[in-house]
Amino acid sequence: MKTFLLIPEKSVTYEEKIKRSVFIASLEPCSDENEARNFLARIISQHRDATHNCRAYIIDGVEYSSDDGEPSGTAGKPILNAIKKSGLENVMIVVTRYFGGVKLGTRGLIDAYGGVSEKALEMAGRVEKILTKPIKISLEYNSMGMITKILDAHGAKNLQWEYGADVNVRADVPVNFFENLVNECEELKARKLIKERI
Repeated sequence: MKTFLLIPEKSVTYEEKIKRSVFIASLEPCSDENEARNFLARIISQHRDATHNCRAYIIDGVEYSSDDGEPSGTAGKPILNAIKKSGLENVMIVVTRYFGGVKLGTRGLIDAYGGVSEKALEMAGRVEKILTKPIKISLEYNSMGMITKILDAHGAKNLQWEYGADVNVRADVPVNFFENLVNECEELKARKLIKERI
């Protein structure tokens, strides 16, 4: 079971001139496809007069690439391969090209798009992101202290409390602790120490 992701530490822009063409690799951590779309729109708007904005991402295990008008397989795929080689996930790279009048050929394009992507990935650094699952528990007010301790012992983060006739607490639990916590909640429910795990 996967318990964490390696994600980029920061956004990066790397620029290189290759045979008179300018290649600009823009890298952005993206947690979902919507963020990736917004990032792409931002880059296209910044580089309206560029010849191509080729791109690739890996987000939540989904892989995507586009050659954006370059010969098939010479741009998007090399960018995607660079991301795969780096081991990073939840990342998008857009490589903007301003054509300089000299054709690079298939090999030259693959090397250029892959190369600037690799440099951007090196510059971005890496951090571990712990994978979590949400849990929601309904309980009586007098069980709050006990539940807080149990959630803490299971590494739960982002606790959100809702107060009404009963108390509801929502938390994000690391995936490697999630099953244990669910089992513990079932025991507590049987002993009527909590009302419900939702």
